[in-house]
Amino acid sequence: MIPVERQQQILHLLAERGAVSITELTERLQVSHMTIRRDIQKLEEQGRVLSVSGGVSLSLRIKSEPSHAAKRSLMQEAKLAIARNAAAQVAQGSTIYLDAGTTSLELARELAQREDLMIVTNDFMVCAYLIEHGRCRLYHSGGQVIRENQSCAGEATAHFLRNLHLDMAFLSASSWDAMGISTPSEQKVPVKRAVVEAAATRILICDSSKYGKVGTFNVVGWEVIDQVITDGQLPESAREVLAQHGVKLTLVSWLAEQQAAG
Repeated sequence: MIPVERQQQILHLLAERGAVSITELTERLQVSHMTIRRDIQKLEEQGRVLSVSGGVSLSLRIKSEPSHAAKRSLMQEAKLAIARNAAAQVAQGSTIYLDAGTTSLELARELAQREDLMIVTNDFMVCAYLIEHGRCRLYHSGGQVIRENQSCAGEATAHFLRNLHLDMAFLSASSWDAMGISTPSEQKVPVKRAVVEAAATRILICDSSKYGKVGTFNVVGWEVIDQVITDGQLPESAREVLAQHGVKLTLVSWLAEQQAAG
């Protein structure tokens, strides 16, 4: 059986079961563990499966993003730890972009008292917080209002961002995998791509629960991302993918952060 046929068999079995162990695949397909792992790696590079401990599962396709209110309480400690790490990397006098998202809001809170910064965002919650509590120079991108996420997206937003020179861009994502960052929202694609083009350094700030999820629209691949800041629950397979693409990976321990805060 050639590799393509084996990979189709793996996908067929996953369609029925959702997840399957490597041991079962080696027995069913009569090949070695190494062969199965190569097949899984190939499928993962295509964004079709996700390596899990001892096996493989289908990538989870998301059709829409949760609202801002729904996301606010998810992985809260991890988001705070990610934000603290990201804030420590912002150099004096920087111009930075904060993408729409609840992790970006935590980062805004960490940076609020720094009057040396210029902060650009498309997120109304980030903007409102910095209006009330911040000391930085502040710009909102404008554009079409997305009520559910309390942000702006679309071509008008992207046009504004393309005219900037950003030192750092902190990107958010509802879905990311071995292929890169994706989204279920077509309107967000030009915005994120414009930011990537405008920024000297591009950093994904995103908790590990979003890894292995796939949106309909590809945003960017790992070749244009400089760093990922996430929590220590990120699967080993994801760490290997980022290493292969030369992306710096920073894993934060939110448990340590929680204990320090206590």
